Amino acid sequence: MIEIKNLCKTFDGAGGKVTALNNINLTVGDGDIYGIIGMSGAGKSTLVRCINMLERPTSGDVLIDGVSMTSLSPAQLRNARRNITMIFQGFNLLMQKNCLKNICFPMELAGIPKQKAEKRAAELLELVGLPDKAKAYPAQLSGGQQQRVAIARALATDPKVLLCDEATSALDPNTTHSILGLIREINRRLGITVIVITHQMSVVEEICSHVAILDNGEIVEDGAVGTVFASPKSAAARRLVFPNGADESVSNPAHETRLRIIFNGAKAASTPWIAKMAQEKIVLVNIVSAATRTIDDKTYGSMLLGVPGGAEKTAAVKEYLGAIENVTVEEV
Repeated sequence: MIEIKNLCKTFDGAGGKVTALNNINLTVGDGDIYGIIGMSGAGKSTLVRCINMLERPTSGDVLIDGVSMTSLSPAQLRNARRNITMIFQGFNLLMQKNCLKNICFPMELAGIPKQKAEKRAAELLELVGLPDKAKAYPAQLSGGQQQRVAIARALATDPKVLLCDEATSALDPNTTHSILGLIREINRRLGITVIVITHQMSVVEEICSHVAILDNGEIVEDGAVGTVFASPKSAAARRLVFPNGADESVSNPAHETRLRIIFNGAKAASTPWIAKMAQEKIVLVNIVSAATRTIDDKTYGSMLLGVPGGAEKTAAVKEYLGAIENVTVEEV
């Protein structure tokens, strides 16, 4: 388990102290895939670097399996970091070493015998789907292949925690999807706890079970991905979930009642509920805006409807849609 308690980080700037992180509190369960998302400059990379103590917090603490990272000596911290590895946007491979030697490198630093290290490296290349690239150099690989080698290298010391700092930001959508699938499979097979730092909601919805929204150095919202996506509470979360403004920018004509339909894990994707309601209840509505996502075959998000015809029609819509499992209807 990872526990971040009252963590603050300030830097010295030209105009005085700059607060990068302010009173961060998070708990990440063992084996979880936890997303930390925010816009550029929100403090995401600083936070992930504080988790493995590449940046020392100004105050507060990071506990991993109950051990305070801030209290460790330099030697103890080096040992602890073998259990907390990291992959980066830029891959950070050693260009003068082939793939096998890149993966062997952290094992060499840990004093693992060469033969044993090479055997482990070959196994990891198999795990990430590159068994034939042992002798290839990074410059001979695509971006997705380089990230796979970086993941294999990160797994070389059998870590408990994998930190992913914008690991797919430099990749095209198809390659991003395959890398996220690999991370999810590694999490499932090895039980590694994964923290995903990203500015892309699509990454969070595809791979994460929980998410924290970071804005101006503060956690403004956190929880299960489905819950946050279905009904974001903070302004920062709404900007990320509804990048086009969703219903916040829509006017409210006097002749319509506005209803927000919230999907919180509804199995609604396969049924055309609005059309079905129009047929069965003879109630026609305007779909003003919609922002829904399907995660694990369940629908999350919200839809804004305009209901003409007064209170009777509004009540019929609320009754009909409100009867669907995991769907909430509220008047706005």
